[in-house]
Amino acid sequence: MSDPQSLPPCYVLGIETQIGLSLVRELGEAGIPVIGVATDANAIGLQSRYLAHGDILRHPRTDEGLAELRAFGERYGPGYLLTVSEANTAWLIDNRDRLGAITPLLPSKAAFAVVLDKAQTLAAAQEVGIDVPASASPANWEEVEQTARRFRFPAVLKWSDPNAVAPALQAKGIELVKAEYVYTADEFLRVAERYRPVGEWPLVQEYCSGVGLGQFFFMHRGKAVRRFQHLRVAEWPPEGGFSSVCDAVPLDRFVELQEKSIRLLQHIGWDGVAMVEYRYDPASGRAVLMEVNGRFWGSFPLAMYCGAGFGLLAYGLQGRDRMPDLPPLRENLRCRMVVTEVKRLKRILLEPGQIRDRTFQVRPLREVLRFVGDFLRPSVRYYVWSLKDIKPFIRDVRNMLGV
Repeated sequence: MSDPQSLPPCYVLGIETQIGLSLVRELGEAGIPVIGVATDANAIGLQSRYLAHGDILRHPRTDEGLAELRAFGERYGPGYLLTVSEANTAWLIDNRDRLGAITPLLPSKAAFAVVLDKAQTLAAAQEVGIDVPASASPANWEEVEQTARRFRFPAVLKWSDPNAVAPALQAKGIELVKAEYVYTADEFLRVAERYRPVGEWPLVQEYCSGVGLGQFFFMHRGKAVRRFQHLRVAEWPPEGGFSSVCDAVPLDRFVELQEKSIRLLQHIGWDGVAMVEYRYDPASGRAVLMEVNGRFWGSFPLAMYCGAGFGLLAYGLQGRDRMPDLPPLRENLRCRMVVTEVKRLKRILLEPGQIRDRTFQVRPLREVLRFVGDFLRPSVRYYVWSLKDIKPFIRDVRNMLGV
């Protein structure tokens, strides 16, 4: 990498979690001046030694927030902006020309709209030959009743676009449940009744057994210039959610599926980083698409430790139109979030009745042995903890303790 003094800074918005923190670490370790932008003064990323500067965005997703970002650009100099959350991505897409000296690195509005909408994503996947779960999208109560009669349960209920429906649910005092399991038509109707006041219903999706398989790509001008994949070892909640432990998977596995994932991203017109997520059943070999995340993902620290370089690619290719030098990809690492693992163990050992998926196999001894054994494995890395950058971990502990 060039002399940091000659490189434009990279602004990273959303450094409250391990995702933004890992972006800061990846970029900063490569010698890029990183300006961390948090919405919380206690953000763990503000403590990273890899920051050139840290600042607080006090009015996110408002006109005042745009003015703050412009002021940061005047203060720290022209540079590029990466963000983490879907909400901030959507906000910046709509205001990409209002950031002054800062250039946001974003997908197109049309492509982002497709990946935000699960129904559109599944339709696009079918067009390129990807296996998708059977789904129904009732638009009114008559269609809800038709779904109850015709759909083959069990099923998982997911909002097609949670960000879009959240305000309507909140206005009626209804909790946003991102994934809910129903095992019979009667159970489905009872849940659907909850949403009658808003006149909108979640996507009804065939239940697919297996584990999470994530395939990650950096798309540039229609080509996948970098790829990476992992399998989830443990998730929160235990029945399926985000990775609390994940393993890198060699690229010589799931090769045909990787090519299908790339065709899907090409079909959508995607440019930049993306995660294509499947539910993979080792017993049958079936991999079923769950969704596409058009952003940096929760287990991004594993990709960082393995040298995938997705943040560097965004800065280099999307920003400066230059391919960065990347190391050979490591494919033998595991990464874990211990705090989330403790919550998961508590649920499995003490609260198994709260696990919503009735098919989930509770294996307490196996879970405890794996949890303890991972501390002894030299190939294990951590979402937040790093000997080279300790202060974010200390801040994280203090946040958990409320001090």
